[in-house]
Amino acid sequence: MCTLEKRGRVFVLTLTGPGEHRLSPTLIDSLRSALSHVRSASPSTSALVTTSSSDSRFFSNGFDLPWARSAPTSASATARLHLMGTAFTPLIADLLSLPMPTIAAVTGHAAAAGFLLALCHDHILMRSDRGFLYMSELDIGLPLPESFMGVLRSKIGPPRARVEVLLRARKVKAAEAVEMGIVEEAHEGAEATSEAAVRLGEELAGKGWDGEVYASIRKCSFPEACVAVGLLMEVEPRMIQPKL
Repeated sequence: MCTLEKRGRVFVLTLTGPGEHRLSPTLIDSLRSALSHVRSASPSTSALVTTSSSDSRFFSNGFDLPWARSAPTSASATARLHLMGTAFTPLIADLLSLPMPTIAAVTGHAAAAGFLLALCHDHILMRSDRGFLYMSELDIGLPLPESFMGVLRSKIGPPRARVEVLLRARKVKAAEAVEMGIVEEAHEGAEATSEAAVRLGEELAGKGWDGEVYASIRKCSFPEACVAVGLLMEVEPRMIQPKL
């Protein structure tokens, strides 16, 4: 469901296969296991790139709603949906607290929780010739949990952009996402997007920044998101003590 490899100083975490890369409990667990391995391996000289295999049209199409809807009763379907939301929040926390730079290479459609997965990275690069960012909850009639909203409010700054994403359920293509400040760069094709992400990862890993300091500054930069997923107990920024 996902693979992890090291390319120079960059860990590349890939959602594999030709499918929609829906975030089932199994895939979420696999991603968290990969991030746990990354966390334990030289964080001050590494970076993380998260991407998807080039044989899929999707970066991630969000939670595994077909699995939830296949439950025998509406109550058990709701329980499955809740299970995925409960499992996904610690994955957000893992990314927001990872002691190294993180880059999402969005090489296909990223919808709902798949969009959130990309937003939890420090940098987003997106394929320009295919794919869009899409918060589908309004269209399918699902409310957004506070963990999602904390990330969305933190990572999509201009209120007008949030209106387009959340209250119009707009499918945002790469060029528009760059204009809206959601995406940093757009590249032609999946391979070019992934390669650019790895180059950026190498550049950032080469800085040799202290991973603990990096993670602390990230958490202070996006305190509302960190409070929403339980990384901080209060919104006021809290810095670690400098090393003397």
